[in-house]
Amino acid sequence: MKTLFYRLFGIGRIPDAVKAQLQLEGLLALEEGIRCSLRNPFLRTPTKYRANYYRRFTGAVALTKVRFMAFEHSRRCINIPFTDERLRKVRFAQENDDTLLVEFDPALFHKDWSGLMVHRFHTPQARLILQLLRERLD
Repeated sequence: MKTLFYRLFGIGRIPDAVKAQLQLEGLLALEEGIRCSLRNPFLRTPTKYRANYYRRFTGAVALTKVRFMAFEHSRRCINIPFTDERLRKVRFAQENDDTLLVEFDPALFHKDWSGLMVHRFHTPQARLILQLLRERLD
């Protein structure tokens, strides 16, 4: 179900230029304006330390033949091509019928960070996205 912020203001929409690029890459699944959350049980960066941090936002997920992308509002928060070996260290799971879980250590992408990042994307396409991801990773 689309969030109210998406329906009223378009928050959680993928920018048109990025959407065109995704379509050129062979779009397999796309969901905009969905409820999302980020949880950091612990996170350390050079400038901050967070424990038990939780935030909700309206976002989007996209899967192409080339990459997996996720957006916080209209800003990319995950952008990993299938050719990147780090993708195999990211945990993808389906928590329930409509929740895609993406969990990883931020040190994979930022050498001076440590901790755990847990993204949840509430989409009716969770099962399809997970199935397509697993096919691409095998």
